[in-house]
Amino acid sequence: MSAAASSALHTDRYELTMLDAALRTGRADVPATFEVFSRRLPAGRPAGVFAGLGRILEAIGRFRFGAEELAWLDGLGFLSPEALAWLARFRFSGSVDAYREGEWYAAGSPVLTVTGTFGEAVLLETLLLSILNFDSAVASAASLLVAAAGDRPIIEMGSRRTDPDAAVAAARAAYLGGFASTSNLEAGRRYGIPTAGTAAHSFVLAYPSEQEAFAAQLAAMGPGTTLLVDTFDVETGIRRAVEAAGTGLGGVRIDSGDLPAETRRARKLLDELGATAT
Repeated sequence: MSAAASSALHTDRYELTMLDAALRTGRADVPATFEVFSRRLPAGRPAGVFAGLGRILEAIGRFRFGAEELAWLDGLGFLSPEALAWLARFRFSGSVDAYREGEWYAAGSPVLTVTGTFGEAVLLETLLLSILNFDSAVASAASLLVAAAGDRPIIEMGSRRTDPDAAVAAARAAYLGGFASTSNLEAGRRYGIPTAGTAAHSFVLAYPSEQEAFAAQLAAMGPGTTLLVDTFDVETGIRRAVEAAGTGLGGVRIDSGDLPAETRRARKLLDELGATAT
């Protein structure tokens, strides 16, 4: 999606039918305040992490009904000419007050408040909830992982498991939740998040042997890189990785098997091989 694309149709139809009815009865211009809050949090979570405000402000700036959007709405036939004319002039003139992104929030606490007229505030409802529900959920989950990891950095690599636009939003939210970096380059370009990544199993399989694949990666990225060691056999892969890079190898990666057990075995073997900082 283009950064300049309108966000006006990222909403539910009933927001516009309410607007139309309110315009007919003179209620669209009455002052209104909308509050966004969580009724409850998942069991065992005393608080959540607020995220999405930056995306919301950018989306409000793009909330415009241009000729293309208005023509499509007109074709549906459910809005009055007066409502279509009102939408053509729409510019949000109210205010948004919110928690800072990355702050903790409790159930029942208004994390974001929109003040304006009923007509202009109700139009934003779906869009704001869509962004906040997604971003805050990802940031809150990320914070739990960060707490579990202690002082070890975590990289976000979920792009291939969701929609491309959602992947960028998720990378941003995970970073707000404490992740150190992302594999998603668009998230890095758009939001300045540090990016990271090395190689996949296909890279290892592209070479006649695991040793040659490791040598090629080390030649390109240096000994501080992370070598993927589970393409064939984890223990053998670790031994070959240390043999190729020396005890200064940055890291090893395991993508399969019983990860808690495999990581403990990997740590023990690395220490035995002298790669105590890997």
